[in-house]
Amino acid sequence: MTEQFKQLRDQIDNIDNEILKLANARAELAQQIGQRKKNGIVYRPEREAQILTRLQQLNTGPLANDNITRLFTEIMSLCRAMEKPMTVACLGPLGTFSEEAALKQFGSAITTLTCNSIDEVFRKVESGAASYGVVPVENSTEGAIGRTMDLLLQTSLTVCGEIQLSVHQFLMAQNPELTSIEKIYSHPQSFSQCHEWLNTNLPHLSGVRRINASSNADAARLAASEKNVAAIASKRAAEVFGLAICAENIEDDPKNTTRFLTIGTQHIEASGKDKTSLVMSASNRPGAIHALLAPLAKHGVSMTRLESRPSRTHLWEYIFFVDIEGHQNDENIFSALTSIREKAALLKILGSYPAAQ
Repeated sequence: MTEQFKQLRDQIDNIDNEILKLANARAELAQQIGQRKKNGIVYRPEREAQILTRLQQLNTGPLANDNITRLFTEIMSLCRAMEKPMTVACLGPLGTFSEEAALKQFGSAITTLTCNSIDEVFRKVESGAASYGVVPVENSTEGAIGRTMDLLLQTSLTVCGEIQLSVHQFLMAQNPELTSIEKIYSHPQSFSQCHEWLNTNLPHLSGVRRINASSNADAARLAASEKNVAAIASKRAAEVFGLAICAENIEDDPKNTTRFLTIGTQHIEASGKDKTSLVMSASNRPGAIHALLAPLAKHGVSMTRLESRPSRTHLWEYIFFVDIEGHQNDENIFSALTSIREKAALLKILGSYPAAQ
């Protein structure tokens, strides 16, 4: 080892020592804050969003902002866990994209409570069995997740945050040799998202049976228990079930993204870069829908999403899910919502929360 090489390693060791000291100092301060809190709430998404935004603005590299976000999410996750353990419900089993979204949002120092359905995720949070839940709400390729939207209308829970997860699909099996594959398991949405790739890249498997599974992780579990079987799932699912990766990033759209919502019982303060989600319905009269949306334009509120769903109360009547930029306590949004409330047959504010990093 050259002297110069040793000097560089010594510098790294010194920096590691300093990082260790500072990490523990941060944890001690977090403990002190936790001891002074009177409401018992340890997760403050608006505060964490402000920290991550500030650090990204200060970051000069060479680490990318995504790496900085992951690093400090884990640090905050560990500090939170020292104050109070946190349980997060999501669709299971382990290895689903929902679990991946939960880990991206909360870090790994949580207890993951896996559920069999979106309904069960809501029930676990409503009953207090979980502190928060993570549920999918829309996919850039396949559109809205109807069951999540229906439950958001019915629940007393609020939306506390959003996660945007780039969805990369992997083909996996016990044996990476594809010639022996007799059937493929996956969730119907994943089959749809990988349809062209499968037909183009694996024409010799065109006759192989494609069998729907309840989730991608369950597909991986089945592939791990049967010979000559493949699954389409996440990279984490391959790790969880000990499968070999046959092909990676097989989604037809490389920008394929799923948006998840965090649901809980607390109302979130403004972070400075927020979204507000709401659901509303119009009275049955001419121009009613226009009247609902006009206050947003009048008060300079930007709408980022508008989705209609059958009301399930009367035939051919619809409710509208709307996302707008800003917090419900912002002056212009408060004024717009006050005006909408006067005109709407129904207005429910689902929550204001930090926009995804």
